[in-house]
Amino acid sequence: MSENVPDHLQYTAEHEWVDGSSPATVGITRHAADALGELVYVELPEVGTEVTAGSVCGELESTKSVSEIFAPVTGRVVETNQAVVEDPSLVNSDPYGAGWLLKVEITTPGALISAEEYAALVQA
Repeated sequence: MSENVPDHLQYTAEHEWVDGSSPATVGITRHAADALGELVYVELPEVGTEVTAGSVCGELESTKSVSEIFAPVTGRVVETNQAVVEDPSLVNSDPYGAGWLLKVEITTPGALISAEEYAALVQA
Protein backbone atom coordinates (compact mmCIF):
# COMPACT_ATOMS: atom_id res chain seq x y z
CA MET A 1 0.00 0.00 0.00
CA SER A 2 1.96 3.00 1.31
CA GLU A 3 3.71 4.33 4.38
CA ASN A 4 0.34 5.87 5.32
CA VAL A 5 -1.37 2.45 5.34
CA PRO A 6 1.19 -0.32 6.02
CA ASP A 7 0.18 -3.68 4.51
CA HIS A 8 1.17 -5.81 7.52
CA LEU A 9 -1.37 -4.19 9.86
CA GLN A 10 -5.12 -4.57 10.30
CA TYR A 11 -7.39 -1.57 10.82
CA THR A 12 -10.72 -0.43 12.20
CA ALA A 13 -13.21 1.94 10.60
CA GLU A 14 -12.49 4.25 13.59
CA HIS A 15 -8.84 4.65 12.43
CA GLU A 16 -7.02 2.39 14.87
CA TRP A 17 -4.45 -0.18 13.75
CA VAL A 18 -3.36 -3.46 15.29
CA ASP A 19 -0.48 -5.76 14.40
CA GLY A 20 -0.80 -9.53 14.35
CA SER A 21 1.52 -10.24 17.27
CA SER A 22 0.63 -11.47 20.72
CA PRO A 23 0.33 -9.32 22.68
CA ALA A 24 -0.98 -7.09 19.89
CA THR A 25 0.32 -3.55 19.53
CA VAL A 26 -2.37 -0.90 18.97
CA GLY A 27 -2.15 2.65 17.65
CA ILE A 28 -3.94 5.21 15.51
CA THR A 29 -3.41 5.61 11.79
CA ARG A 30 -1.52 8.35 9.97
CA HIS A 31 -4.90 9.52 8.59
CA ALA A 32 -6.26 9.95 12.15
CA ALA A 33 -3.09 11.61 13.43
CA ASP A 34 -3.13 14.10 10.55
CA ALA A 35 -6.86 14.81 11.00
CA LEU A 36 -6.44 15.44 14.73
CA GLY A 37 -3.53 17.83 14.30
CA GLU A 38 -0.92 18.45 16.98
CA LEU A 39 -1.59 16.18 19.96
CA VAL A 40 -1.14 17.73 23.40
CA TYR A 41 -2.51 14.99 25.69
CA VAL A 42 -2.86 11.19 25.60
CA GLU A 43 -4.93 9.20 28.11
CA LEU A 44 -4.45 5.42 28.05
CA PRO A 45 -6.04 2.62 30.11
CA GLU A 46 -4.08 1.22 33.04
CA VAL A 47 -2.15 -2.03 32.64
CA GLY A 48 -4.46 -4.91 33.64
CA THR A 49 -7.59 -3.18 32.29
CA GLU A 50 -9.92 -5.37 30.24
CA VAL A 51 -10.85 -3.68 26.96
CA THR A 52 -13.68 -4.64 24.62
CA ALA A 53 -13.46 -4.37 20.84
CA GLY A 54 -15.38 -1.33 19.63
CA SER A 55 -15.55 0.36 23.03
CA VAL A 56 -13.66 3.43 24.21
CA CYS A 57 -10.33 2.68 25.89
CA GLY A 58 -8.61 6.05 25.92
CA GLU A 59 -8.53 9.61 24.68
CA LEU A 60 -6.41 11.83 22.46
CA GLU A 61 -6.53 15.59 22.83
CA SER A 62 -5.20 17.93 20.18
CA THR A 63 -5.13 21.68 19.78
CA LYS A 64 -8.29 21.20 17.65
CA SER A 65 -10.39 18.60 19.45
CA VAL A 66 -10.70 15.59 21.74
CA SER A 67 -11.02 12.15 20.15
CA GLU A 68 -11.75 8.78 21.71
CA ILE A 69 -9.56 5.73 21.17
CA PHE A 70 -11.60 2.60 20.43
CA ALA A 71 -10.20 -0.83 21.25
CA PRO A 72 -9.73 -2.82 18.01
CA VAL A 73 -9.68 -6.10 19.97
CA THR A 74 -11.00 -7.58 23.21
CA GLY A 75 -8.48 -8.52 25.85
CA ARG A 76 -6.28 -7.35 28.72
CA VAL A 77 -3.93 -4.35 28.47
CA VAL A 78 -0.41 -5.63 29.23
CA GLU A 79 1.58 -2.49 28.42
CA THR A 80 1.04 1.19 27.65
CA ASN A 81 3.43 3.50 25.84
CA GLN A 82 4.46 5.97 28.53
CA ALA A 83 6.64 7.80 25.98
CA VAL A 84 3.51 9.06 24.17
CA VAL A 85 1.90 10.10 27.45
CA GLU A 86 5.00 12.20 28.17
CA ASP A 87 5.40 13.37 24.53
CA PRO A 88 2.10 13.13 22.58
CA SER A 89 3.79 14.49 19.42
CA LEU A 90 5.30 10.99 18.91
CA VAL A 91 1.86 9.90 17.70
CA ASN A 92 1.92 12.64 15.04
CA SER A 93 5.51 12.06 13.95
CA ASP A 94 5.57 8.22 13.97
CA PRO A 95 2.07 6.70 14.40
CA TYR A 96 3.16 3.21 13.27
CA GLY A 97 6.42 3.16 15.25
CA ALA A 98 7.35 5.13 18.37
CA GLY A 99 3.78 6.50 18.53
CA TRP A 100 2.09 3.17 19.35
CA LEU A 101 -0.41 3.39 22.22
CA LEU A 102 -0.92 0.07 24.01
CA LYS A 103 -0.39 -3.68 23.90
CA VAL A 104 -3.28 -6.06 24.44
CA GLU A 105 -3.29 -9.82 25.14
CA ILE A 106 -6.13 -10.66 22.74
CA THR A 107 -9.02 -12.89 23.76
CA THR A 108 -11.22 -11.95 20.76
CA PRO A 109 -10.34 -9.94 17.65
CA GLY A 110 -12.71 -7.14 16.73
CA ALA A 111 -14.15 -6.13 13.36
CA LEU A 112 -10.84 -5.59 11.60
CA ILE A 113 -10.28 -4.68 7.95
CA SER A 114 -7.28 -5.09 5.66
CA ALA A 115 -4.90 -2.32 4.59
CA GLU A 116 -6.57 -2.31 1.17
CA GLU A 117 -10.05 -1.94 2.70
CA TYR A 118 -8.85 0.82 5.04
CA ALA A 119 -7.18 2.75 2.21
CA ALA A 120 -10.44 2.59 0.25
CA LEU A 121 -12.36 3.79 3.32
CA VAL A 122 -10.22 6.90 3.84
CA GLN A 123 -10.18 7.72 0.13
CA ALA A 124 -13.99 7.61 -0.08
